[in-house]
Amino acid sequence: MSRKAIQTDRAPQAIGTYSQAMRAGDTVYLSGQIAIDPATQSLISGDIEAEIRRVFENLKGLAEAAGASLEQAVRVTIYLTDLAHFAKVNEIMARYFAQPYPARAAIGVSQLPRGARVEADCILHLG
Repeated sequence: MSRKAIQTDRAPQAIGTYSQAMRAGDTVYLSGQIAIDPATQSLISGDIEAEIRRVFENLKGLAEAAGASLEQAVRVTIYLTDLAHFAKVNEIMARYFAQPYPARAAIGVSQLPRGARVEADCILHLG
């Protein structure tokens, strides 16, 4: 099976030893996204709703760079430093994903890169 790195300026550039996304056959793995504005490479701060929207916008940009959409998501993992924001994630996620919703896990963590409060990664199936 061949694999191909996906690169776009519609999501933050990789800040470590990883690709923004990887395609392997009909599956695309989107790397974890925090609320970094791709234009400035700076973390959005303040409003948790803005952070959550930016995370999903970054995932959307990666999906589109892979020739897909978030409608093709089969799995999403959400990482939160405060699970009190879980309801807000659900509310905003519903704007980006249609039913049937992808499988999902939500995990409470003590820290995320750059002081982010939310991160999400995603798996798409293109078949």
